[in-house]
Amino acid sequence: MDILIYWLGMAAVAVSAFTGVVEAERKEIDVVGATFVAVATALGGGTLRDLLLSRHVFWVADQAYLLTAAVCGIAIFFVMRRRRVSQHWFLYPDALALALFTVVGTQIALGWKAPWLVASLMGVVTAVFGGVLRDILCNELPLVMRPGQLYATAAWAGSLCFIGLRAAEVPMGWASALGMLTVLALRVAAIRYHLTLPYLEQRRKP
Repeated sequence: MDILIYWLGMAAVAVSAFTGVVEAERKEIDVVGATFVAVATALGGGTLRDLLLSRHVFWVADQAYLLTAAVCGIAIFFVMRRRRVSQHWFLYPDALALALFTVVGTQIALGWKAPWLVASLMGVVTAVFGGVLRDILCNELPLVMRPGQLYATAAWAGSLCFIGLRAAEVPMGWASALGMLTVLALRVAAIRYHLTLPYLEQRRKP
């Protein structure tokens, strides 16, 4: 695997573990539970991607990912016992993890010879599914399903941008950076300016 994608994946695992513990903190979960949430958040999306691609699961092939998720989860838990964090310390790192995982998942799928549309969806799965597991474990409605959140949409746009740039033979570093920037720009804009997609509203009974 390309060394850049490897380290982007490792960074995504660490950042996702952070968001998992921040979410768990609101539920007053102990260190074991918080670490479990961190690991599920960090590894869940890539696990589902690899299973769908009939690929050897990445953290089974290289346990450094598992160790990174667990160690980061435990370390962050004890840091947060001393100092609580605001909601912004969840949303913006989560946006960064979304961007990192989108590019990593897309490139892995492309390297596995997946067609471009499948590869783009694998990027979305990698980016989103860990957060879905995190929110379910913490008894929250997943971010991807909340109205007013450009979440999976941002990931898909970034994935398509990355695929297009790679097809145009843009170097991996630039394609990765621009793909991640696309995800971050859309996600941060949605957070700051409440950008929304059409959604179903509950109708009041007459």
